[in-house]
Amino acid sequence: MVKAIVQHEHGGPEVMKWEDVTLGKPGPGEARVRHTAVGLNFIDVYFRTGLYPSPLPLTTGMEAAGVIEELGDGVTGLKVGDRVAYAGRPIGAYSEARIMPVDNLIILPDSIDDQTAAAMMLQGMTTEYLLQRTFHVKQGDTILFHAAAGGVGLFACQWAKHIGATVIGTVGSEEKAELAKAHGCTHTILYREEDFQEKVMEITDGKGVPVVYDSIGKDTFEKSLDCLSPRGLMVSFGNSSGPVTGVNLGILGAKGSLYVTRPSLMAYNATRPELEKSAGDMMELVSNGAIKVNIGQTYPLSEARKAHEDLEGRKTTGSSVFTV
Repeated sequence: MVKAIVQHEHGGPEVMKWEDVTLGKPGPGEARVRHTAVGLNFIDVYFRTGLYPSPLPLTTGMEAAGVIEELGDGVTGLKVGDRVAYAGRPIGAYSEARIMPVDNLIILPDSIDDQTAAAMMLQGMTTEYLLQRTFHVKQGDTILFHAAAGGVGLFACQWAKHIGATVIGTVGSEEKAELAKAHGCTHTILYREEDFQEKVMEITDGKGVPVVYDSIGKDTFEKSLDCLSPRGLMVSFGNSSGPVTGVNLGILGAKGSLYVTRPSLMAYNATRPELEKSAGDMMELVSNGAIKVNIGQTYPLSEARKAHEDLEGRKTTGSSVFTV
């Protein structure tokens, strides 16, 4: 038996319970991983509430780091005792240990500790595909990134600075503005006090930006379109304020032949070579110091309810990690 966060219904943070669960043996192509650190991400909230449907009872969580305790038949390239990390499906990371497909596991270098690994896998690889593949950000580009002081935001600010791009970031407080600037954000906009569309146009001399990265959703979607230059790309990769619905495609033409995409990490890292390349690019920048992983807060895994309350209350900064 191991302990895990289990929910028997969808709803608020209170539905998550700390329970005993039975863990079997790994089958062919699988490994039993004992977790040492687990990442907290907003997508965990979507599964908890049922916005992203998943069968009950449910253990959520999409990234963690740990140690291989046992291997199933036919596994090569890994051994018991290897330090590994993962991000993505199948969900179930909110547990002391679990069975994982070995194709999802990435061996960790000695230069990256377990908490850093648990904080960086999903957010770091999300940043990789957003800045290198969804829209290829180049030196000299100016981009708009919402929630610049969040986990993905701090990764993106540093990665974009490494490329030589200028980041305009929206934040919710002066404290978060300073944090974003310290991680490479050139211009910060306090979205509760300022009109971010007007500020973007002021900063860009009325030209707008070629790409907007938006994890907020319905509250920022329409005004974000007005921040784009002609033929610009709106990247809607999250919906912390609620999902975007009822989009009239005609407005894309009226606002300058714009493009909109709703990408996901699972689609961009659907194959093992894509996963290895994405993780490798990200870990190289972390290992050489170009990107520093900001762990703003840690919680015991048994206190997942409190962590979700803080996350949804916008009380967190940077990445959040559960200790196991």
